[in-house]
Amino acid sequence: MIARRRLRKKVSVTLILIFLNLIFFLVTYPSFLKAKSCEETLCKYVALTPYYVLHSYRLWTIITSMFVHAGFFHLFVNMISLFFLGSFLERLIGKKRFIFIYFASGILASLFFIAFSLLSDSKVPAVGASGAIFGLGGVLAILTPRLPVYIMFIPVPMPLWLAIFVMLVLLWIVSALHNLPIGNTAHLGGLI
Repeated sequence: MIARRRLRKKVSVTLILIFLNLIFFLVTYPSFLKAKSCEETLCKYVALTPYYVLHSYRLWTIITSMFVHAGFFHLFVNMISLFFLGSFLERLIGKKRFIFIYFASGILASLFFIAFSLLSDSKVPAVGASGAIFGLGGVLAILTPRLPVYIMFIPVPMPLWLAIFVMLVLLWIVSALHNLPIGNTAHLGGLI
């Protein structure tokens, strides 16, 4: 009994989530490569496509989409972010609260994506852990707002609260300038 408690304390939820994301990627990504659209593959059953959630009741995709990624770079950036933000927050608030915040943020991110898709194209799929990760960043920005951090490609330390806001705005600008399908509304939903 005591050994089991010690093992639970040592096991990192963040590392388990990273491992699950890697497993999902290895299982789903090969089928994504073969298809021209999400509707032709396994993607149809694991990605969050608002049309299918609303019309075919594929509610499980609100969760599964948090573990699916669109490519190696997408997976790498999300897992690096999850590792740094997640392991820090997990130590601050504990495993149970961490799991709750991670999934609550990811679910809220999915719901925001669905709601905003009604204004545009509800057949565009969304994948990735970034909505949940923005939620972790939001909680850290509240708990440790002045913590100096670096964000990718910007060699200047800034307070954590500002870094989260800068990343949100930068992703929005990049997606607008380069017409990239980045789930900015999901990021915003997770952050909230």
